[in-house]
Amino acid sequence: MNGFSLKRIYEQPEESDGWRILVDRIWPRGMSKEKASIDEWMKEIAPSAELRQWFCHRPELFEEFVQRYEEELSREPARALVERLKSLARERTVTLLYAAKDEQYNQAVVLKRYLERD
Repeated sequence: MNGFSLKRIYEQPEESDGWRILVDRIWPRGMSKEKASIDEWMKEIAPSAELRQWFCHRPELFEEFVQRYEEELSREPARALVERLKSLARERTVTLLYAAKDEQYNQAVVLKRYLERD
């Protein structure tokens, strides 16, 4: 099955993950490159440092965070990466990896939803 899936980088890699892409701007704390088992680190698609610091994983700011992050995704350099991710997902499963503890209010959730539109 092609498309996108989400996974915390701290979870065990599986063959069904397909192409594993870390979508965080900062390398996950305590994670070695070998254990991460990523195919690619696409830090440029993550929210800007300013937006990430403003949001600080506060659920009450999530709706506004979604709007601001989607705005960033619509501009370069992120826009080209969005197109690349969509292209990859037509060929194989793409797993978007993130480090956030909150599995509901994080940028990977927003990114996946954004990628699946159309």
